[in-house]
Amino acid sequence: MLASACLPFLFQAVEIDREAYWDGGYAGNPPIFPLIYNCSSSDVVIVQLSPMRREELPLSSLEILNRVNEISFNSSLLREMRAIRFVTQLIDDGTVVDGSLRRMRIHTIAADDVIAKLSVASKLDADWAFLTSLRDTGRERAEQWLDTRFDRIGVESTVDLQSVYM
Repeated sequence: MLASACLPFLFQAVEIDREAYWDGGYAGNPPIFPLIYNCSSSDVVIVQLSPMRREELPLSSLEILNRVNEISFNSSLLREMRAIRFVTQLIDDGTVVDGSLRRMRIHTIAADDVIAKLSVASKLDADWAFLTSLRDTGRERAEQWLDTRFDRIGVESTVDLQSVYM
């Protein structure tokens, strides 16, 4: 948990058993492929914490650095979602029929409309009211998702990979 909150530009690495760790977002955040290869479920639910897109252009150096970090953290997810979409197309087109590739159903819970409005400073905001408002937003979005999409688990993806991740 400590390493997950340890951003390289802000904090020194967290040492655990003489190994240094930073937030894994730069290497793979979240790593989806271990779930595909080491889990029998074909459904993956992603809780999106960083906005995929922002409407406003970052202008200050701090805003630009924040957006670079968001893009970096999302890049591995984008790469994996593109690979999953490619495999899905191969299966749908009948190119792969021998079962060597697995169809995955992807689901996303997000609050981009809320997260995108937060300033760069919010990443360091430990105010209890702010943290509980984030928690409440997360719970609200999860409840909305469960109410409207839960019945599609095991049946089909609830996110359009093309429009969200391409």
